[in-house]
Amino acid sequence: MTIKTAVPPQAARRIQRRDYILPALVALAGASAAIAGADTTFDPALTQFTNFLEGSGGKIITVLSLAGGLIGLASGRFSLGQVAVPVGVGIGVGTGVPIVTSVVTAVI
Repeated sequence: MTIKTAVPPQAARRIQRRDYILPALVALAGASAAIAGADTTFDPALTQFTNFLEGSGGKIITVLSLAGGLIGLASGRFSLGQVAVPVGVGIGVGTGVPIVTSVVTAVI
């Protein structure tokens, strides 16, 4: 026969915290610094994709986005998104690639 006792709310919260503290300490003890290696496996693909986006491919993507916005405007349903999305795509393609590649290659 088992006798159950009510656990006060403060004690229940302490028990819940204790359930998370031990795994967190084990994870911290086993953690090590993440260091990027000198692996160049995907450098050719990255270079080709970056050149595509910064060159004619980025211009094509921007023009297609602008054309989609103009078609939406011509259909009579005006929204700010039809103007903002092509502008955002142009800015993202033009300046986003160098920002992302500089962040990825930065020494942290």
